[in-house]
Amino acid sequence: MNSVNLEGTLKVFHAAREAGARRVVFASSTAVYGNSEELPKRETMTGEPVSPYAAAKYGGEIYARIYSSLYGLPVVCLRYFNVFGPRQDPTSEYAAAIPKFISRMLQAKRPVIFGDGRQTRDFVFVEDVARANLLAADSNATGVTVNVATGERYSLNNLVAILVELLGSDLQPVYEAARPGEVRDSQADISLAKRTIGYLPQVSLRQGLERTTAWFKRRMKDEEKQEEG
Repeated sequence: MNSVNLEGTLKVFHAAREAGARRVVFASSTAVYGNSEELPKRETMTGEPVSPYAAAKYGGEIYARIYSSLYGLPVVCLRYFNVFGPRQDPTSEYAAAIPKFISRMLQAKRPVIFGDGRQTRDFVFVEDVARANLLAADSNATGVTVNVATGERYSLNNLVAILVELLGSDLQPVYEAARPGEVRDSQADISLAKRTIGYLPQVSLRQGLERTTAWFKRRMKDEEKQEEG
């Protein structure tokens, strides 16, 4: 992980500097905030990574600042919160909660929640994230790190309740032991992103879930047709 996420990032910055790149947009993560209980998460907070992945992302941000200040390379770091949308792989080792929940529920299986379900997340639709990347690339911002989220938080229990309604299901979640190292609550302050790159989320959680569940339904039908044919 370190050789890809940290050393790989450093190589990208070096190559961008050598090539005279106009701007670099670095994909960071909300994971750098760690288990701090302060909400909402602001970019001025000290990073407290609690996993190797988070540490690598935080290290990438530090390299970004160094390359911006020392070499004049324009770099913008985007801290993605909980990104979701169509085409997420529910079977991946790193799969997010939403594709896993939808996939299981479409198979008439109860979604699995680790913990009591009252932990909260700031879910952001993939199109908003893509828009943030384009805005950052076209902006004049440099040496800055901004949150990419909605500024709102929902519990996993809230999330499942919306999915139950959208899927016309009566499946209730199965609760298992909380996993070590997981953040309890997450919510972003997105005011800096608004000021520096003009970012404003345009897709609500419910709208995003409607589009995501519709995609998963179509994929399931396509797979059933392939099996039949």
